[in-house]
Order: sequence, then C-alpha cells, then structure tokens
Amino acid sequence: MPDLIHDGDSAAAVSSLRSAVMLLGRRLKHQRVDESLSPTEMSVLGTLARCGSATPGELARKEHVQPPSMTRIVALLEAKGLVRLEPHPDDRRQKRVSQTEQAEAMLAESRTKRNAWLSRLAEGLDEDEWETLRAAAPVLEKLAHL
Repeated sequence: MPDLIHDGDSAAAVSSLRSAVMLLGRRLKHQRVDESLSPTEMSVLGTLARCGSATPGELARKEHVQPPSMTRIVALLEAKGLVRLEPHPDDRRQKRVSQTEQAEAMLAESRTKRNAWLSRLAEGLDEDEWETLRAAAPVLEKLAHL
C-alpha cells in the first residue's frame, strides 16, 4: 500500500474523496422524512436497524458519543415512540434498546426518499461515470466500515 499522505497524487485523491463524501453526506442529510429528528437520532435508529437491539452503552460506542449523551438520545427517541427499552436478558441492571415498528417504517420511507434523490442525481452521469461509481460502491462501503 502506498503512503497516501505523502504521495502527491494520492494525497490529492484522498482530499478530493473526503470533500466529495462530506458534501454528498450533508446533502443526503437534508433529504429527511422527519425533520423533528436530529441527524444523531437518525443515526442511532439506523444503527439499531443494522445491528439489532443494543444497550445504551453499546450504542454510545458505535455512535462515538459519551454514554450520558446516548442516555438522553434514547430517552428522546423513546418519548417519540421510536425505540423501546426492554430488560437485558443476562443483566437486570441494564436495558436493551430496540426500534419500534414506527421507526422501521420511518427509516424505510427515509431510505426510499434518499435513494430517489441520489438516483435523480446519478442521472446526470454518463454511462462510463455510472459504471465507475457502481464499481466503487463496494469499496466505499468497505471504507465506511473500517
């Protein structure tokens, strides 16, 4: 693997990728179904959808926030009917957080809206650019989860 930081061409590519991913991410965040939820709250719901139920501490680690912050986020989501707290099967001192059917429906609607927006955007690409992007998608997915 080349030294991406010190190789001029690679450094420029990394910088361009960072900038494009950040801009695209910000634009996608504006394609929300429920404007009353913060991006962090949406992220927690997405994590629960991908990973299943979790303790608030596990969610805090996955979301890179402090446990007290996650406790507040979970309380807000619970008040909105988007998550439920259940007893932990092995540790009565803890609770498991899981998403509700309402959250599942909202996330599905949000994904549909964002996918439609991104599809309209991709219509501006030529065929070669679209094929390049399709080929890059699994690599970007891997990079996002490293």
